[in-house]
Amino acid sequence: MIERLRRDAGQAFPIYVVMVAGLLFLVFAFFAVGKASALRNGAQGAADAAALAAAQQNREDFAAGFLASLPGNMLEQFLQAHLVNGCPAAHALAAANQADVNGCWPTLGGYRDQIKVEVQGRKTVDSSVIPGTEKTVAKATATAIVEFRCPGWKALDFNDDGVQDLYIFTCGDAGMVEIAPGSPPPWSQVSKILYDVHLVDN
Repeated sequence: MIERLRRDAGQAFPIYVVMVAGLLFLVFAFFAVGKASALRNGAQGAADAAALAAAQQNREDFAAGFLASLPGNMLEQFLQAHLVNGCPAAHALAAANQADVNGCWPTLGGYRDQIKVEVQGRKTVDSSVIPGTEKTVAKATATAIVEFRCPGWKALDFNDDGVQDLYIFTCGDAGMVEIAPGSPPPWSQVSKILYDVHLVDN
C-alpha cells in the first residue's frame, strides 16, 4: 500500500510542475499585457499633450499676422486663411513625456484649423514570455483644434475714411474684445478669448 502511494506521488509531481509553470507563464503574460496597456495610456497622454502644445503655439503665433491684417481691412481673409506651424512645441512636449513625434500635420480649415500629432513611446514592452516585444513600443495619435469663436465681430469706421478704427468681437460666454488697430492690446490678453484650443476625437 505504501509503495502504491509513493508511485502515485511520483506520477503526480510532473503534473504539479507543469501546472506551476503554466501559472507562472500566465502571470508573466498578464504582466506584459498590463505593461503594454500602461505604455499605451502613457503614449496617448503624450500625444494629447503634444497636440495641445502645438495648437497653443499656433494661437500664440497668430499675433503678428492678425494685428497686421486689421488696418488693411483684411481681417476676414486672415480669419479664414491663417496657419502657423506649432510642431516644434509638439516635439518638446512629447520628449517631456518620454515619447517621440513620428508625424505632425497642421491642416488649414477656415475658422477652424487642426493639428494632428502621432507619437511613439520610448519604453518597450520587453516581455520574456511574448516573443518580439523587445522592440515593441506604444504609439498613439491626437488631434487638437484652434477655433475662432467670435463670429459676431464688427468693424467701426468713425471718420468715414474707409479705415476701420475699432473692431468689436462678441465671443459668447468667453466675453467681448475691442481692438483698436492704432493701439492694439497685448495679444496674450485677447488670444485666449478669440481662439479656443481643444482636443477632438481622431
